[in-house]
Amino acid sequence: MVNRNLIREFDVTDEEEQAAIGLASPDEMEMDWLGGDDVTANQIVEGKVLRIDEEFVLVDVGYKSEGIIPRNEWEEGDELPQVGETIRVLVEDVEDIAGHQDDRGMIVLSKRKAEKIEKWMKVMETVKEGDVVTGTVTRKIKGGLLVDIGVNVFLPASQVDIRRPHDIGEYIGKPIKCLVLKIDEASRNIVVSRRSLIENERAQKKAELLKELEVGQLRKGTVKNIADFGAFVDLGGIDGLLHITDMSWGRINHPSEMVKIDDEVEVKILHIDYEKEKIALGLKQKSASPWDDVAAKYPVGSTHKGTVVNVMSYGAFLKLEDGIEGLVHISDMSWTKRISHPSEMVQIDQPVEVMVLDINQDKQEISLGMKQTQSNPWDKVADRYPPGQLVTGKVRNLTNYGAFVEIEEGIDGLLHVSDMSWTRKIGHPSEVVEKGQEVTCKVVSVDQERRRIALGLKQMDDDPWATDIPDRYQPGQLVTGTITKITNFGVFVGLEDGLEGLLHISELADHKVENPEDLVKVGDQIEVKILRVDADERKIGLSRKRVDWGDDQIGEDGATPSGDNGGPPAELKGGVGSGTGPLFKSATSTQEDE
Repeated sequence: MVNRNLIREFDVTDEEEQAAIGLASPDEMEMDWLGGDDVTANQIVEGKVLRIDEEFVLVDVGYKSEGIIPRNEWEEGDELPQVGETIRVLVEDVEDIAGHQDDRGMIVLSKRKAEKIEKWMKVMETVKEGDVVTGTVTRKIKGGLLVDIGVNVFLPASQVDIRRPHDIGEYIGKPIKCLVLKIDEASRNIVVSRRSLIENERAQKKAELLKELEVGQLRKGTVKNIADFGAFVDLGGIDGLLHITDMSWGRINHPSEMVKIDDEVEVKILHIDYEKEKIALGLKQKSASPWDDVAAKYPVGSTHKGTVVNVMSYGAFLKLEDGIEGLVHISDMSWTKRISHPSEMVQIDQPVEVMVLDINQDKQEISLGMKQTQSNPWDKVADRYPPGQLVTGKVRNLTNYGAFVEIEEGIDGLLHVSDMSWTRKIGHPSEVVEKGQEVTCKVVSVDQERRRIALGLKQMDDDPWATDIPDRYQPGQLVTGTITKITNFGVFVGLEDGLEGLLHISELADHKVENPEDLVKVGDQIEVKILRVDADERKIGLSRKRVDWGDDQIGEDGATPSGDNGGPPAELKGGVGSGTGPLFKSATSTQEDE
């Protein structure tokens, strides 16, 4: 009987099974070699050799006619039987070669087929499915190998080994052990498996080995396979994984840097999962971790030489020794340079001097600094740039509120828009300076703790509001200016470069003005009278309607009698009063005061 379940268990394909069954010829499958008293076809009998000629061997098998065996059944080099010698033959046909069945004919015999059948019978007496047999691989056929165990049996290619060999032909001529998977008596074919035998032996060894293994043991094994994440080591029946992170305390890029296939290595058992039959192995654990005394070897504040082993966007990793690496964060690379990427400062394999900033022994992390090995230029910036000192630098960047000027590498000062001109109202720094321009400024202040330097352009000259403007612009004086801006409360008049005065809407005309643009346009030149100069507030009050007024029309406080134009009371117009309070008051606030 053929055990089909056993065949399926060992993954023998239909093609491989058919290849095995195909080893026997149809004629052989139909032979009945049990024999009987009479000489009949398909019977094995004994016969005596009568004669040997060039083509046939004549044999007497006790039949009414002699039988013949083709001489080519004996291979070249085989010893021929002697006349009178008894041999066993198979009766293939009782008709002679001419087709006659009478006393004149000779029956057809086969010595080779008789031997093959008897060998098969002998094997069948001693071999059954599930037995282990030993044989020699004789040749390679389609789908597998032929193995001689007394008769030729079929070893499918998929059953040669656990991992299919690149060339199964390398087994030809070698003795091997196999497990009998299938015996087909009808077609006289046997299918065997070497892989299943190996798997059974490994399973037995694995079970025995798992009982012996303990965490912490040192075991010798053979490297069987290498992957990107580690190497598989055969411990003698079970494979363990030697992960790349457990190969060395130092940095390695691939397991092949440490081991090669078929290397014999001694490893330490790190973990055993008995349920999943998985074993974690280690090489580096055979020696003490360099992190055990890292705090003593690399105390915080000490300086050391390291080698750059990796560069990331946030910093660079340095090797201090095998197994000890630290991170230099990008912010700890330079006191002054603006670094977009660490590669601007260091390259792989570059030696670098660093200072130990912090150690986390539990996480095996060391924080290192490059800039800390040098003096901080900001520590002495106040001495080098005292307030009042003139400095020259290049405009590095513009913002809405000012310009950053680099006065030395890594040291910037801020030139605020309010410090660009004593008189001009500057909306954006680009009105005064441009990026890349070299400018000379005065140091206004230094905040060493916050690392800030304030610069000024206007401070390079005296404040005209404290000296020149009050002298040149007196209340009651007539001046000519250009309309620079129109608002709903009045217009601004440019008196000179950077100096403006406010012509309030109430001072535009004798009559009430709803919209200043009804009277003036930007760019118009007009004559105005100075009502008030406020040096503290840096404001000049102007009037157009008072240009032709005489001094007797202006009161002591600069107010005018109420007019017929429907405007606000005279004191609301401001200008030449006591000099205190706002330049102009709104009508609303005046009503609240009343």
